[in-house]
This record gives sequence, C-alpha cells and structure tokens, in this order.
Amino acid sequence: MIAAPAHGAPVPQGDYVPARRGGGIIVTSGMTPRVDGRLIALGPVRKDAPLEEYREAVALACSNALTAARGVLADGEELGAILGMTVYIAAENGFTAHSKLADFASAFLRQKLGDAGICARAAVGVATLPGGAPVEIQLTAAVG
Repeated sequence: MIAAPAHGAPVPQGDYVPARRGGGIIVTSGMTPRVDGRLIALGPVRKDAPLEEYREAVALACSNALTAARGVLADGEELGAILGMTVYIAAENGFTAHSKLADFASAFLRQKLGDAGICARAAVGVATLPGGAPVEIQLTAAVG
C-alpha cells in the first residue's frame, strides 16, 4: 500500500493556480514532491539508483496533483475518473526506466481511486524541473 505524507493544499511556486476547471474537466498544474512548499527530494534521478528510492517522491507529487484537482470541486462533488497523467522525470543521461518510475504514480492513483484512477499516461524525460525536483506530475480529471 502506498501512503503519501499528510499535508495541505499544494502551494504554487509562481504565478499560476494549482488546478483549473472547465465544465466537467479539471486540469492540474504540474506538481512536484513538495510539502508546504518545500521539496522532499531533489533530482536528477540517477540511472544506477534503485527505483524504489524515488517511490515516495513520485507518490507525493501525484498526491499533490490529486489534492489540487479535488480543490476545485464544489461541495458534494467527487472526481469521476482520472483521464490522463503526464509524469515528467528529471533524469541523468542513460536513465531509461521512465515508465517504471511512472508506475509508482499509477499505483498511487489506483490505490486511492480504484478503477477510476487508471488513466492514459505519458512518461517524459527532461533535463531539469522546477527547484531541482526529480519528478513533476500533471493530471486531467473528469468530475463524477
């Protein structure tokens, strides 16, 4: 079972909102593994490190995105399903397990939402991420 640390709503690190809603669709900003605005891990993801070393950071980034999505729901509403997820991974040259690292986020969503958490997904390697984060996650969700 994957548990993310208890924390409040994501704190924007710039001039943007954590999530925006249009009708029944919610799109989140990219969320990094932060608690109260502070990163719990730094990148880049090392090609020779065990993937398990990054599980907590990935789960926290995903939890922040899920919290952001829920933050724009009206009273009594729930998320219907996660439609899509993009997992950005700041990795050193030679890292090739992007999809396996993104599986930690998929497992987190499945654990929290059941079948509604199963979504289309992209895992993208990048040179750097904001603040030196190892991972950033963006969600698109439907209101249920």
